[in-house]
Amino acid sequence: MRNNYDKIASLYDRLSRLVFGRAQVNAQLALLQYIEKDARILIIGGGTGWILEALAKLFPSGLQITYVEISANMLALSKQKNVGANEVVFMQQAIEDCAFADTSFDIVFTAFLFDNFKEEKASVVFRLLDRWLKPSGKWLFVDFQYTRAHGWWQKVLLQAMLLFFRLVSKVEATNLVDMTVFFKKAGYKILFQTKRYKGFIGATCYGKQ
Repeated sequence: MRNNYDKIASLYDRLSRLVFGRAQVNAQLALLQYIEKDARILIIGGGTGWILEALAKLFPSGLQITYVEISANMLALSKQKNVGANEVVFMQQAIEDCAFADTSFDIVFTAFLFDNFKEEKASVVFRLLDRWLKPSGKWLFVDFQYTRAHGWWQKVLLQAMLLFFRLVSKVEATNLVDMTVFFKKAGYKILFQTKRYKGFIGATCYGKQ
């Protein structure tokens, strides 16, 4: 199955910390301030589920979370997390196979999701998530970003990562899709933006107009 992290689910967080320290974690935590109480949240590709515990620390109750993850092993780890009194619905599915009512969610949260996709797939997934996000909703977006200005070492690291995950998890991507183009065309407004790991990791809160 494409883009499936079953084989490395138990090692994923340790591998992340080994390479990036807490940069991936801190980039995501920086966006949680834009979530309001009693929000309906769609989390796509949540990995091991540590973000659920981070949310529960800020909001011990009241959140309605739909948690979509294609990896059965990642989902199993996520179900072990302490979610407080928040309501969490776990779904083991590819996002393009999900069906939700239009404008169902106040928050869409995608962390290191689109770096798995080629441009055609990224476009399909973006349109779905945009349709499910309420008007004036917020999209919390975290992912790798690369331009030539970032330096040769980031290019080497990116290609090494993509090769590793193609071999281990059948990730389809061979390069990063510039997702800023999609948000701009859809009329999203940047409400907040921060970078980690010398600009290689970007975290943005987009407001739907």
